[in-house]
Amino acid sequence: MHELSIAMSLVEMAEEEAERRRSNIAVIHLRVGPLSGVVPQALRSAYELACENSELRHTELRIEVVPVAAFCSTCSAEREVAFPELHCPICGAAAPEVVRGRELEVVALEFES
Repeated sequence: MHELSIAMSLVEMAEEEAERRRSNIAVIHLRVGPLSGVVPQALRSAYELACENSELRHTELRIEVVPVAAFCSTCSAEREVAFPELHCPICGAAAPEVVRGRELEVVALEFES
């Protein structure tokens, strides 16, 4: 379960930032794409476990799931596509150039006021 190592890294990063700012974190915002290999529910569970005995035990983890999108050269447009088919839903052409869906990124940290 690689989600646990990701969660532990999140906790470490958030603790360092909270210490640097001398403030408590209320919410961690993440963006996760299906192609990242991360299962959002598994990451939530792993996060709860990783911060159980830390200053972050009361923080909230908000995960935005980013849909898979690819560039369709026929339409010259970015389109949300079904994975693993990667075909344009408008014209049906193959759209192998994935432009979204691999994300695993911290978008924001909300600090307590």
